[in-house]
Amino acid sequence: MAADVVGSNPTSRPNLPPAISISTALVIGPCAVKENRLPRATPPQPVSVAAPHPRNLFVGTSGWAYPTWKPGFYPAKTPARSFLSYYASQLSSVEVNYTFRTLPTEKQLNGWLESTPADFRFAFKAPQRITHFQRLAGSEATLTEFIASLAPARAANNLGPLLFQLPPNFAADKNDHQQRLADFLATPALADASLKIAFEFRHASWFTDATYATLRQHKAALCVAESDDLETPDVVTANFRCYRLRRNGGYSPAEIKSFATRFTDLARHSEVYAYLKHEDEPTGALNAASLLQQAGSL
Repeated sequence: MAADVVGSNPTSRPNLPPAISISTALVIGPCAVKENRLPRATPPQPVSVAAPHPRNLFVGTSGWAYPTWKPGFYPAKTPARSFLSYYASQLSSVEVNYTFRTLPTEKQLNGWLESTPADFRFAFKAPQRITHFQRLAGSEATLTEFIASLAPARAANNLGPLLFQLPPNFAADKNDHQQRLADFLATPALADASLKIAFEFRHASWFTDATYATLRQHKAALCVAESDDLETPDVVTANFRCYRLRRNGGYSPAEIKSFATRFTDLARHSEVYAYLKHEDEPTGALNAASLLQQAGSL
């Protein structure tokens, strides 16, 4: 696992009960049950430039600062200072997990913006102080500071979703946590309608009509997250869609094609954000580039 540096993916992995796969459901329908995985294939090579793709489809990975992606994704001689600019020539968004532990400086954000195209989007994971330590209670000051730190990206219209990923031991059925979620979403710091708020729940007790109603009331998205352990139901609660595709080992060509078809259709109606998992190998980045390439050919 890469070190926790700018553009990397801090470790906050759950240990959750099994659930059906979103990729299987995309192939055979929303009421799918678990089936054998499609066979793996050699990951595709990155395209030379970002493939044409639907205007509302933003695809990337959780970070970019990984030397181990050379030469599979980054050309062998690419210096670390050029990783982001090359990444942005292949993909249309990135999920910045660095903010889980440390807020970016204005200088850092401006540097990232200068390295990416005008239509590139940055998603940011909310600080662990909000989601893991405060657990959404008494978080207004921390939340205000987090949002203020992203001002350069907001001003440049490069801000994607703000991801609030709750810990796996934070259940909805204890201590009136449903009300805590509602109170958090009513925080004045989140009142700006231009903010795209997404919640990833890692305990199955949150997957209820009450949760979806609260999210809809505050126009927050249910982040549809797939891992080897848990899958979030694909329920619409906002005017954008957010997906985190976290399965170990990546996805087969048939699964990537299924995602491309599904996300292209959704992008006709709203913005769609999809982030594949970082691994030491460039599998996620290659899968993401292939997804964009196939979406552009539909």
